[in-house]
Amino acid sequence: MLRGAFADTTPLRTLEFRRLWLAGVVTLIGAQLTAVAVPKQIYDLTGSSAYVGLTGLFGLVPLVVFGLWGGAIADAMDRRLLLLITGAGISLTSVVLWIVAATGMRSVWLVLVVFAVQQGLLAINQPTRSAVLPRILPPQELAAANALGMTVFHFGAIVGPTMAGALLPLFGLPTLYLIDAIALLATLWAAWKLPPIPPQDNGDGSRRTAGLRDVMAGFRYVATQKVLLVSFLVDVIAMAFGMPRAVFPEMAERTFHDPPGGGIALGLLFASIAIGSVAGGVFSGWLHRTRRQGVAVTVAVCVWGLGVIAFGLSSALWLAVLCLAVAGAADLVSAVYRSTMLQVVATDEMRGRMQGVFVVVVAGGPRVADIWHGPAASGIGTGPASAWGGVGVVVFTLLVVALFPAFWRYRAP
Repeated sequence: MLRGAFADTTPLRTLEFRRLWLAGVVTLIGAQLTAVAVPKQIYDLTGSSAYVGLTGLFGLVPLVVFGLWGGAIADAMDRRLLLLITGAGISLTSVVLWIVAATGMRSVWLVLVVFAVQQGLLAINQPTRSAVLPRILPPQELAAANALGMTVFHFGAIVGPTMAGALLPLFGLPTLYLIDAIALLATLWAAWKLPPIPPQDNGDGSRRTAGLRDVMAGFRYVATQKVLLVSFLVDVIAMAFGMPRAVFPEMAERTFHDPPGGGIALGLLFASIAIGSVAGGVFSGWLHRTRRQGVAVTVAVCVWGLGVIAFGLSSALWLAVLCLAVAGAADLVSAVYRSTMLQVVATDEMRGRMQGVFVVVVAGGPRVADIWHGPAASGIGTGPASAWGGVGVVVFTLLVVALFPAFWRYRAP
């Protein structure tokens, strides 16, 4: 009974998946160092949460453009080759950020532009990586594989920010960027060891392309698949309203009394959501047994919203971390089921484009939140801005699910 509660590790028996998963342990920690370093560097340069919020805008535009286009590319070319190209580009941008920080350049706009380039490359890399999984694993293992992958992602989001909080006062920002650049070599190695993954035959002898028409075909496909459509909508709502990370630097200093150079409160705030997600992932053995996945996603997103409300009302660091951890556990459940829905419902011909939309939603939603959380925090305070965002999550999630009852009724095959 207890053993069945723990994560299902069956997908790790597949060598290709095991390599990708183990490489992710290393590279995701490095990526989270950069995720902390960029907003911290911008806050140090400007002293303004509104400028930190600009990371949302500079991250959102390339994510939307290259996420959608990158999904079409992943449907049209060898996915292994695309992982190698984009992985090398991401590593190079981390090197550039290291140079900017190490040489003492004080241009916030240069940091934002390099960050935007990095996000564009990530927007192509991530849907390609997800679209690879159904080609190397059987369908019945996808939910377990998604749980394992997301657990590693959130593990990196715990260790990375915690390391950042500890390393910042000792070594400064440049070291964080350099570690990220080196860690990315593990992902390049795992991608190199994959077999070729060319597009599957269309059946009519035609070649797949990656133009605007192909991107638009993906949108038309989503419109015909109500389960996928609502899964995207509820995640946009959860992240765009409820992700309060833009207020973390200011909250760490003014509410939880971190020193100006950065400290443990900053690291804990960035790690707190991931702490809950990892706990949820460790005890995710029950996830593959739940067939009413639409109900599970709806409940999980509402719990996320309630956790964010409680975070916004918290004045003690331990309570704020606990509230965000509960929200993170709920987010893990939602993400696993939404990913599995996509991989099962979408055909291979559309899988890359659907993963592109998924990445735009998952990564773009928090950047929308960054855009409005920063100015809102400057106007009404960090706590109220976060709490009202959580209210929006619960209200609009219930409204969307009520409008599309097919999602609530969805059962996994």
